[in-house]
Amino acid sequence: MAGVPESGGGPVVGEDGRARTPWAYGHPLLLDYYDTEWGLPVTTESGMFERLSLEGFQAGLSWLTILRKRPRFREVFADFDVDAVAAFDGSDVDRLLADPGIIRHRGKIEACIRNARAAVDLREDGGLVAFIEGFAPETTPEPRALAEVPTSSPESVALSKALKKRGFGFVGPTTMYALFEAVGIVDTHVLGSHMRGASGRWPR
Repeated sequence: MAGVPESGGGPVVGEDGRARTPWAYGHPLLLDYYDTEWGLPVTTESGMFERLSLEGFQAGLSWLTILRKRPRFREVFADFDVDAVAAFDGSDVDRLLADPGIIRHRGKIEACIRNARAAVDLREDGGLVAFIEGFAPETTPEPRALAEVPTSSPESVALSKALKKRGFGFVGPTTMYALFEAVGIVDTHVLGSHMRGASGRWPR
């Protein structure tokens, strides 16, 4: 956070006078993501599948790495169109493993394809968005600092188990909690951030 005062994990005011959760200042891509996307609702199947997929690819890596590679991810995964990815085969796996523009991890790539097929099957029960929304909690954290932000919850554990039963992979409880955060199912913007409450689901 060069140029940004330390705050003990609480809200940090940027050069534009707006307060944000401290991690937003790590890189311009993070700042833009924080201000324009993170924590806002996602209502389309492809949008939710993209978030689910990218959270899976992020496991063990930094989110900045994912943001840097996101344009290429979209190119090679057909803009995360579920039907298109569900039709990928072994030759597509080989193609993706040879692409330096994405995360070349066979397990994650194969899981993404399986997850697309599982998402197609979920349409019989209302679809991917409704399925994930069905595990929304009744309350959200109200962190004053980063140290107070949870990394999982009973709901993310339950979602993880339910998705695995449906054939999904790389959907552990921590990854699913990160998904909850990313799509506004919980609000973990620290109190005082200008984005707190931006999802419209929770009060500021």
